[in-house]
Amino acid sequence: MTFTKPSRLLFFLALGVVLFGTLAPHPPHVPMDSMGDKFEHFTAFAGLALFARLGFRKMPNWLLLERLSFFGALIEVAQAAPAIHRDCDWHDWVADTMGAWVMLVAIILVRFWLNVRRPFGTV
Repeated sequence: MTFTKPSRLLFFLALGVVLFGTLAPHPPHVPMDSMGDKFEHFTAFAGLALFARLGFRKMPNWLLLERLSFFGALIEVAQAAPAIHRDCDWHDWVADTMGAWVMLVAIILVRFWLNVRRPFGTV
């Protein structure tokens, strides 16, 4: 059983939510606001990395990380446009990239842990 298509749908929905949240002139307030902007960037891109890994199973981790990092950089460039009334901050891009990287590494470690503890001969 594969969950690729539903996972891709979740990925693109999450991508839209992140895009709206980062480019809206007056984004809605969320409970995480008290934890800081960088934490929000980190967790948003960790979530995107999780959905991307589930939805694009054949894509190598380095390519997922590259594309998510590039998406984060594009968001920061778009935020520099005066019409958006947002601030462009390269620290946000670093938080985006680190969130995606940490999630991809965590997935690798979990998969390794599950494979090591799986009895031989089981699928």
